[in-house]
Amino acid sequence: MKLFSVAALTALLVLTSLAPAQIRPVSGKVFTPDSSIERPADLGKRAHTNIHVFLPTEPMRNAQPFGPPYSGYAYEAPASLACVYHLATVVAGCNPNTVTKNPTGGAKMIAIVDAYDAPNAASDLAAFSTQFALPAASFQVVYASGTKPAYDAGWEIEESLDVQWAHAMAPNAKIVLVEAASNSFTDLMTAEDVASKMVNAAGGGEASNSWGGSEFSGETSYDSHFVKANVVFFASSGDSPGTIWPGTSPNVVSAGGTTVRRNPSTGNFMSELPWDSAGGGVSAVEARPSYQNGITVVGNFRGVPDLSFDSNPITGVWVLVSDQGGWYIVGGTSVASPSLAGVINSAGSFAASTDAELTTIYGNRTNTADFRDITTGYCGPYAGYSGVAGWDFCTGVGVDKGKLGK
Repeated sequence: MKLFSVAALTALLVLTSLAPAQIRPVSGKVFTPDSSIERPADLGKRAHTNIHVFLPTEPMRNAQPFGPPYSGYAYEAPASLACVYHLATVVAGCNPNTVTKNPTGGAKMIAIVDAYDAPNAASDLAAFSTQFALPAASFQVVYASGTKPAYDAGWEIEESLDVQWAHAMAPNAKIVLVEAASNSFTDLMTAEDVASKMVNAAGGGEASNSWGGSEFSGETSYDSHFVKANVVFFASSGDSPGTIWPGTSPNVVSAGGTTVRRNPSTGNFMSELPWDSAGGGVSAVEARPSYQNGITVVGNFRGVPDLSFDSNPITGVWVLVSDQGGWYIVGGTSVASPSLAGVINSAGSFAASTDAELTTIYGNRTNTADFRDITTGYCGPYAGYSGVAGWDFCTGVGVDKGKLGK
């Protein structure tokens, strides 16, 4: 069954054509696919995605063959976020309609671990690359069980997001999509092992996991799957107050979420705040790792997230899912995990382990040339966490600023 697409659901009204320097504010609603809904029976057994789709109530117009697929809107493209995060030439406003400098670099391999099959992952990635003037991707799909998995519409959006945005942030890295037979933790761990072996054999790189589930007592028994020489693992921190696993594992870079604020009339960048729905907090299970010894607020347990990236669906990123109608505006911390894996890959240090990578990040967390601290805003249970100077439960050390210090 196909989910509603932006193209299909927004074909009700006609927008007035707008000049690039002036945009029209867009109203809409956020749609959460079934794959992102956790049910009580899933606890400790099955993972969910961390994706949400923003559906404008007015139709998209001004389709264009290159750059943002529709002009006159302020949703995020590779070039606009490269500008925001200092991965390319920074220009005033970092406006998606005018900036053209994409992220560059990347090497070795980024593995994307997801469940079920995305039948058009390769062709959609190729079309995404053409749309945004990115280099053609080196891309491969691997079935972790040896057999092509079943199809799931929500997981297809997840996989499309993951491979497209890992490639966007590290366009010269090889992207491998490892598809688990199902969203059970057993099958996902099988896929994780396949992915990490491939990354290790490629000389190093990253493995991204945009899925997760509420913490459970036996989660530590799975943590060893996120340890492999020359592989840095990433996991989403979640899209609701509190914590999820594997985002709380000490063996992953926990990828949190922010809101990139843009002027509703011009589309120019204004500021970045915590996304109030992003996961964050103190693990109820995982002990504090050594790289967080200087973060006293976490106490004796693992605090998350570590590093953050634009994730609010109303400030979301463009994703192509051709067999579900075309272009989507997608958010959730599922954006953060593959994107940050790409950022770290393009930085080029290729740490020997996740622990080594996080030790470097935490060691440089106060360096304003490496990270931008998010000091205002709120998130968490009862909206009780705040963005403060230094590490916090909303965005961790903050957001990326260039390629140094990682």
